[in-house]
Amino acid sequence: MAAATSTPTSLKEIDSKPQTPAFNIAIIGAGIGGLALAIGLSHHEPPIPFTIYESAQQFAAVGAGVGLGPNALRAMDLIDSRFRQQYMDIATGNGRPEKRHVMMEAMLMREGLGQEESWWGKGDWGGERFERTGAHRKDLLDIMTGFVGSNYVRFDKKVKEVEQVGDEVVLRFEDSEVVRHAAVVGSDGVKGFSRQVVLGKRYPEYVKPKYTGKYVYRAIIKMEVAKGILGGLATDAKMYMSKGGNISTYPITEGREVNVVMFKRDEREGGWRSSENTEEVSRKEMIADFTECEGGCDTRLLRLFDHAKPLRWGIFHHPTTPTYYTSLICLLGDVAHAGGPHQAAGAGQCLEDALILSRVLGKLYSNHPSILDAPSHQRTRIIEAAFEAYDEVRRPRAQKQVLTTQECGELYNLRRPAMDVDMDRDGDEEGEGDGDMVKVLQNLNTRFEWIWEHDLEGDVRAVEKRFEELVRRDGDDGGELARL
Repeated sequence: MAAATSTPTSLKEIDSKPQTPAFNIAIIGAGIGGLALAIGLSHHEPPIPFTIYESAQQFAAVGAGVGLGPNALRAMDLIDSRFRQQYMDIATGNGRPEKRHVMMEAMLMREGLGQEESWWGKGDWGGERFERTGAHRKDLLDIMTGFVGSNYVRFDKKVKEVEQVGDEVVLRFEDSEVVRHAAVVGSDGVKGFSRQVVLGKRYPEYVKPKYTGKYVYRAIIKMEVAKGILGGLATDAKMYMSKGGNISTYPITEGREVNVVMFKRDEREGGWRSSENTEEVSRKEMIADFTECEGGCDTRLLRLFDHAKPLRWGIFHHPTTPTYYTSLICLLGDVAHAGGPHQAAGAGQCLEDALILSRVLGKLYSNHPSILDAPSHQRTRIIEAAFEAYDEVRRPRAQKQVLTTQECGELYNLRRPAMDVDMDRDGDEEGEGDGDMVKVLQNLNTRFEWIWEHDLEGDVRAVEKRFEELVRRDGDDGGELARL
């Protein structure tokens, strides 16, 4: 078998003191979730040994902009305070100081952007404790990789098989290498292989991600260019809404660029047609996706498409995940609970996963390391207890985010099922009048508190307490577990 490396006692020593301990956690995937878990395991004292296996040949960012709410920033702080500090050094807020606590401002996608409506100028949503922070995903990953030495990441490792054999997990790769680990955490994305491993036998109907009925086009535009198109609207986060689609714009890279995401409702019969996550189309098709929306598209917004590649990115999610683990194999991040980006909460949920899982594994690692020295039934049971506690604490909240972000996307399309107040406006029931937007704004200004203001410190206490309870329960048979 291949020797797995571990994390030394100091992050500065990470490239000079590789070790091969009996206890080592395999992390599949070097995205936000996998790297955040690695940071959390590294920050534990003593550090918890891990090895990251990444299918790409180097660290790579999929997507462009990323936004983090107050909960995500607290998760960073609790994982490693330096993590949050370094992120805030590169994070970008709204351009105008008075928009500091604004998540986004609503406008219409149609010609004129809704400027004639009575709600114009009052379309903000956010919160007093919310501070707009956005960044290029690559900049965030650059910070994260700085905490994890390259000696603990193995690139170009495509997993072919994951199998629990007795009290270890065996990973087989496409290059024929075989390694063994005490446990595996799959963080390999919405279509990740590890989901099949965890759910395939018990819940095969929930393995594949579901198409949300929307796809996006993307662009990153220089701020000066964006100002030339949108004027002062370019400097602060905006959401341009319509029944058939919506366009999001917000500043990144310290205000030097604007991230643009164009969302389109997929009205095609049969939905997503490609076997891949993306689908190339002509520029004419891309433009028609928005000009043919009800109400059309403002000419200024159409100019943004000059900077977008005519490539559709399908949005997939996991609205139901019955469990996040099976024995020694656990799911983290999008492979567990991928959701649409409409609440800008997906990355934050990955960070929360990493915080809670690293803390409960830390509890396991500190309390009785002698059990971890070699594969045994006792070691399997204690790891299972950690994964079960993590599942109980994280899964309800993470899955709620998947469902509510889908609802939020409906709000951006002014769709009635997503609105939790009665519609009472005058005019055409299918229109985009004042009443629709007023109701949407009422909802948007109340729907994020449960995400942003969540007690993560309480979750840490809860997962540690539940782990101890499960260990005591499993220790009723006597033996070493009972003394934990």
